[in-house]
Amino acid sequence: MQDLREPQNDIHREARLLLRAARAASLAVIEDEYPALALVTPAVTLDGAAIVLLSQLSAHTRALDRDGRCALMVSGAATEVNPQTSPRLSLVCDAERSDDPADRARYLAVHPYAGFYAGFGDFGVYRLSTVAARYVGGFARAATLDVARLGPMTGPLCDEAAAAAAMAAANRERAGEIDAMAHRHGGAGDGWRMVTLDADGFDLAREDRVLRVALRRSLRVYGELMIEMNNIAPPTQV
Repeated sequence: MQDLREPQNDIHREARLLLRAARAASLAVIEDEYPALALVTPAVTLDGAAIVLLSQLSAHTRALDRDGRCALMVSGAATEVNPQTSPRLSLVCDAERSDDPADRARYLAVHPYAGFYAGFGDFGVYRLSTVAARYVGGFARAATLDVARLGPMTGPLCDEAAAAAAMAAANRERAGEIDAMAHRHGGAGDGWRMVTLDADGFDLAREDRVLRVALRRSLRVYGELMIEMNNIAPPTQV
């Protein structure tokens, strides 16, 4: 099989890892002809699009409904005392309401606590389709990104059924190892389960706690998961 994976220090891979690990982000919208900011809690679909759960009672949601142009920024932990040493990713997006059950399921897998209110009539999932992206990964490491490389590199990696089958096999056959991974990433207790999977890693959940685990090498097909689970990247702070 041809290996299309980027090297570990590839700036597009770093950006994907940062976005998929983010549990909070700043969302900029156009409100009354001026930019306005809101704190949101994103998730990322299998094909690399950011999704957010928003209430119609919020001004930023109503602004998005009027004008879907927006921007999303996520950042990681600073490596030095200067906050500007933190990696960050800025996405320019077009937002639209999503009624896709897969988007809602993905969001709630990453933010299970939101299940309490996600069914309220004023809440809905919005998909943010990226049209431009900028990443700053440290000194002299700023770049405008190729948007296509923020998603899966091959068609098989967009296969929801294949990802679900690989997760089910891992949960069934590697339960003890999954618990051990969760413990290394700051989790406690047993009974952790893999709840999302993509080319660059997966999320483990126990009750309302969710931990992101990155792979050292991106998957080419989901059938490689069992092998690559032996090659886990160290925990990172976001």
